[in-house]
Amino acid sequence: MTKGTENRQRKSAARLYAVQALFQMEHSGVSIDTVRQEFEEHRIGATYEGVEMAEANINLFRKTLESAVNWQAKIDQMTDRALVAKWPLGRIDPTLRALFRAAGAELVDNDTPFKVVITEYVDVARAFFPEGKEPKFVNAVLDHMAHEARPEDF
Repeated sequence: MTKGTENRQRKSAARLYAVQALFQMEHSGVSIDTVRQEFEEHRIGATYEGVEMAEANINLFRKTLESAVNWQAKIDQMTDRALVAKWPLGRIDPTLRALFRAAGAELVDNDTPFKVVITEYVDVARAFFPEGKEPKFVNAVLDHMAHEARPEDF
């Protein structure tokens, strides 16, 4: 495996872990510090029942979590505007809500090209919803959010 491929895989894993951590924070009410520590010490790169969890880019994981928390109100407002009126953010599946917050964090507070952010989080949606229509939905919502967060890129 080339170094570039390994780095991309670690970034992809960081995004997946960030979505899981944000979901856990919302679901159980734990703090960012608690969930970050749990993931870094017990999940990222750990082995469970002989299955090795992926290594992740820790810096991207941390920055995504912190940005999602720091910018949550702005990200949630952007997400709400991207959703149809009948489906406000509160009615969206909690996994998708966590995904939109993680992706929104990268769109608002990161220099990753928006096309990469969209592609990566559509892939995360495929991991969580392999048979559903959610990846197409995620693509449409993130495209709308990217236009709002980075109008200069269009």
